[in-house]
Amino acid sequence: AICCCNFAVGGLLNATFGNATELIISMYALRRGMIRVVQQSLLGSILSNTLLVLGCAFFAGGITHSTKDQLFDKGNAVMNSGLLLMAVMGLLFPAVLHFTHTELHFGKSELALSRFSSCVMLVAYGAYLFYQLTSQNSFYMPLAEEEGENDESLEEEEAPEISKWGSIIWLSILTLWIAVLSEYLVNAIEGASVAMSIPVAFISVILLPIVGNAAEHAGAVMFAVKDKLDISLGVAIGSSTQIAMFGIPFCVVVGWIMGRPMDLNFQLFETATLFMSVLVVAFMLQDGTSNYFKGLMLLLCYLIVAASFFVHIDPEAIRELYFLREITLQKLM
Repeated sequence: AICCCNFAVGGLLNATFGNATELIISMYALRRGMIRVVQQSLLGSILSNTLLVLGCAFFAGGITHSTKDQLFDKGNAVMNSGLLLMAVMGLLFPAVLHFTHTELHFGKSELALSRFSSCVMLVAYGAYLFYQLTSQNSFYMPLAEEEGENDESLEEEEAPEISKWGSIIWLSILTLWIAVLSEYLVNAIEGASVAMSIPVAFISVILLPIVGNAAEHAGAVMFAVKDKLDISLGVAIGSSTQIAMFGIPFCVVVGWIMGRPMDLNFQLFETATLFMSVLVVAFMLQDGTSNYFKGLMLLLCYLIVAASFFVHIDPEAIRELYFLREITLQKLM
């Protein structure tokens, strides 16, 4: 049970610190009132983890172990898929309410529903963590170890390459450094969009998450090559679940405290993209096996998503950036 807990805590910490970049950037952008940047960067993180990171892990693991299908814990994968679908449901209803013009109080019902749904999602994620950390079955323990095939390896503890306090200090330093860089990164989005003639949505949904998820990407691929696919799923799908069920609702609640109208209406195009991506991943995970072809399919799906956002113009983001530019000019004058 102790070993199971260690695997669970390790997977949770891996996902948490991997998502620190997105959350720090989101907090700064939210403070500046760049709500669409927050929404799109968090959405992009989910899409990147579920399609790109998981696709690369499946592909690399499948190529390395081409003579067999790699196995992973199907129960864990189904549970994470269910949580992702719950998050999609939370994002879908405010968007449908907005675009069907069926709000009881125009502009207020959508925001109120988003805040209520966010609180519900946070409770659900808290319950998920409690179950994950107290369950006898680890969500991050490889199947072979759960079945007792590698009992001897469980008894052997690897010597840590860095001490506990050393790791805490380094994580703190890097987190502070990311916090400093996030200000410059958020401020450069508009200029980069104009200079390179790239839509803001493409930068926020595709480019930012690829950079932010670089560490998770490398870790997931490395574990897949070592045939530790459960850990790869813990990194990729676990990270997506955390962003969807904690990161997004947390930003809504923080925006509520800041007085920012951050809601769960990610607009119809973005919500539909997330819905289809989660469905594709859920179908890929339902049989508990992976191979290079599944990885290739996920990567090709991500290419379609990236191409879609490259030709997608987000009027809300343009209006938001124009409004912020006007405020900045007024302050300078």
